[in-house]
Amino acid sequence: MRVLDSRRLTGPSLLLDRAGAVLDIELSDAERDRALTGWRAAATRLLDAVGWHGQVLAMRSFAGGASVAFTAPADALYAATDLNDAAWASAQAELEGTPGPDTPATVENLRNAIAAERRPALQALHDAARARGVVFLHGEEQVSVGSGTGVAVWPDDAIPAPAAVDWSRVHEVPIALVTGSNGKTTTVRLLAAMAKAAGRVAGLTSTDGVAVGGRQIGEGDYSGPSGARLLLRDSAVEVAVLETARGGLLRRGLTVERADVAVITNIADDHLGEFGVQDLTTLAETKLLIARAIGAEGRVVLNADDPVLVAASRDLTAPIAWFSLAAVNPVVTEHVARGGLAAVLRGDEVTLLERGRPVVVAKTSEVPIAIGGAARYNVANALAAVLAAGGLGLPFEAICETLRRFGTDPADNPGRANLFEVGGVKVLMDYAHNPHGMEALAAAAAGVPSTRRLVMLGQAGDRSDEAIRDLARSVMALRPDRVVAKEMDRYLRGRAEGEIPGIMADEFRRLGLSEAQISAGDVEIRAVEKALEWARPGDLLILAVHQDRPVVATLLDRLRRTGWKAGEPLPR
Repeated sequence: MRVLDSRRLTGPSLLLDRAGAVLDIELSDAERDRALTGWRAAATRLLDAVGWHGQVLAMRSFAGGASVAFTAPADALYAATDLNDAAWASAQAELEGTPGPDTPATVENLRNAIAAERRPALQALHDAARARGVVFLHGEEQVSVGSGTGVAVWPDDAIPAPAAVDWSRVHEVPIALVTGSNGKTTTVRLLAAMAKAAGRVAGLTSTDGVAVGGRQIGEGDYSGPSGARLLLRDSAVEVAVLETARGGLLRRGLTVERADVAVITNIADDHLGEFGVQDLTTLAETKLLIARAIGAEGRVVLNADDPVLVAASRDLTAPIAWFSLAAVNPVVTEHVARGGLAAVLRGDEVTLLERGRPVVVAKTSEVPIAIGGAARYNVANALAAVLAAGGLGLPFEAICETLRRFGTDPADNPGRANLFEVGGVKVLMDYAHNPHGMEALAAAAAGVPSTRRLVMLGQAGDRSDEAIRDLARSVMALRPDRVVAKEMDRYLRGRAEGEIPGIMADEFRRLGLSEAQISAGDVEIRAVEKALEWARPGDLLILAVHQDRPVVATLLDRLRRTGWKAGEPLPR
């Protein structure tokens, strides 16, 4: 038995409907029942002892362990994690027959920690905002209510009493939350572009940063809570589109408890094994957390082609809008027959089904990111964006215009299915990072004629060996003549240098590739350079670029400007 993780939950989570604390524990099946019973008894005893009566306790078992959690005041969550740790220590001691913690001393320490942490002004403002149905955010030594043009922000040491707040000036801007295993960033960018076409100042968060009205205000992975706070506190924002990653939902819970639209693009085998999420059903439940932010007037946009997502969404109470790449999908057919909203691909037409009436939004041949219809995953992203944009109140004309324009400029969607030609070589650059993404990329690449193909790939260190091998196996659908397994040196996450490329190289050898066809161990930019050095006119380079995209884009642009031709040395 050991504790895997102990953390605060600042919002609704898999186990709780509000703030609290959670522990992930490694447990054998033989220990489980006694350990969880002991934890519940100890946690209840300690909660009552510190005066936190009536809190909700929750447990969730998974193979090899369990998660245990309870609700707690939002202004004492560090103390709540201490209490959870103490409750588990007591349960473990009872199970092992060893002396437990000194309860009177433990209770005294917890009371002191709670007293030191408690912020009555913070809690009062939190409760007042919740009662008024507006967003409350706390972090980065600031507290805020409302969002975008209706936000009010104060430093941590100057929190006003609710009665001192001019609530008439506090309001919400339209907010969309976007999650899923693949396609999140493209969908977020497409929605922001639709808002811009409608004349609104759009703000977005993504794995690439935070932008407001096209101006970058944060660079790096901002798909978690800090990105949401940074964006929603910007008073220029009129429409907010938040990429909402699985990691943030599991670590801290739902950041924003009120939104107009929630989009879940798909559920794929990625990140399994973290925080007790070991199967696709639990992963779907995690991503469906964003639906809790949607009220009766909002819209949850879901992929009807994803059976795991369809099954997991059966208990949703918020209105659903389904999308499908099939002209006839039974989920969609039944939903539309009941008067529901949907979007489907009929032939080559992106079609909105509203009150059973088909409305053509665009043909796939007119949608640049669809690559003539070959990039079906981007057609799916477009369908999701059409439904989400309607939920944000964006005009139909702006939606249609954006679909026909978005992607004509590489800056629209950098790093996502970008197709370039450099020195007689085609380069398809994408963010594919799991088998599902690679399969989608293979479908897009099928429409690109080539003499030979090279695939560059990499993986972060927090995936299992088998997940890394799965990614390598998925690359074979691209029919590569050469593979480059790169080192993602900024994402080792506990792995040794060379370990992940080595696993991939071993799998490629097992799959029948020769040593001459495999390159492994170079960092991303050097791996790209080696790919270009290998290339000859007519070749296709399929590059999964994750950490050095601006540097890679600069290199490709320099090669174009200098007139470099494939087969020539790279200019230094």
